[in-house]
Amino acid sequence: MASTLLASSAAGLANEAEPLRLCADPTNLPFSSDNPTQPGFYLEVGQALSRELGRPVTYDWYKSYFGKRTVRVTLLGKQCDAMIGLPLSSDFMGPAVIFSKKIATETYALVSRGTLVVHGIDDLRGKRVAVQYQTTPQNLLAGRDDIEKVTVLTPDEGLAALAHGKADAAFVWGPVAGWLNKTTYESSFRIQPVEGDGLSWDAAIGFAKNSTQLRDQVDAALPQLAPRIAELAAKYGLPGAPPIRLGAVRYPIKLASLTGPAQLLRQPDADAVITVSDSTASAPKTEAVALGKEIFNGTCAHCHGPDAVQAERRIDLRRLQTRYGEDMRDKFWTTVHEGRPSKGMPAWKEVFTDDQFEGIYSFLLTVQSSETAN
Repeated sequence: MASTLLASSAAGLANEAEPLRLCADPTNLPFSSDNPTQPGFYLEVGQALSRELGRPVTYDWYKSYFGKRTVRVTLLGKQCDAMIGLPLSSDFMGPAVIFSKKIATETYALVSRGTLVVHGIDDLRGKRVAVQYQTTPQNLLAGRDDIEKVTVLTPDEGLAALAHGKADAAFVWGPVAGWLNKTTYESSFRIQPVEGDGLSWDAAIGFAKNSTQLRDQVDAALPQLAPRIAELAAKYGLPGAPPIRLGAVRYPIKLASLTGPAQLLRQPDADAVITVSDSTASAPKTEAVALGKEIFNGTCAHCHGPDAVQAERRIDLRRLQTRYGEDMRDKFWTTVHEGRPSKGMPAWKEVFTDDQFEGIYSFLLTVQSSETAN
């Protein structure tokens, strides 16, 4: 009877516990789905984690192809407590997001039939390779005239080209390729993960910067969940073979999505920035400018452009001084603190400190230009 009472008490406490609210994409297999019979790798990791923490789990559904906007609206908008599968990188969202320990490594992959074993790019010489459009693999193969490129838009198209004999191999986003190989092609293809700059990312669980207690609880639970996470990775076909390393290519930080990583941080075009001195303020400190630029490019560039280079005049922050003159600082301060909800800009006062806002402002002072007012 005592054990029954203890079990009932524990169940009661679990029922009273605050739910663990997860941000998730409803149509993003193999990572997540609103289908309870096939919830996806990330959601099943979240379910295992919630059980370990003794908390029920709920979901806030939002499409991941919106990139950083997804993170801003859901996680930083306090609609959820955690987002599973964010790239474990200090370049991602600046200091606004903190991360758990790594839960997985996600990579592009070389996909081939069993008769073609690929150990590197040279093994593709003379072959037809289905390569995903606007990806690091496409950049990597661009200079290889000895490889025939078959451009595809999605991993689905890449594997279909391989299945129908229109390609000898495919170079596409690995998790989706593995999932399709398992669910559509009866595991008939060889999936070879690759690694290298722009080809592989460590994935983690992201939290808003103030959620250090929850992050620490998750980190403490992850070692116990490692065997279960490995089982789930195999269940959803995530490539598990040792990766081969390929050459370095400039790349953006990305977020896993249905067709591949959704671009979140473009490489800035430094030549497009016109810098003028600010006659109404002393020169900002180099350290503050560097901090502000890092935060801006990690969080603000999604709407306002990398390094504040933005062709759309209404959100071109290089025109702040031209537009507001002596009121520029006050306008900046009010806007970043309170947001402009009617324009789609959230308030950031709960995300960044005043010192960080000063850094962003210092950076913006360095890019003000009268030329953008013409």
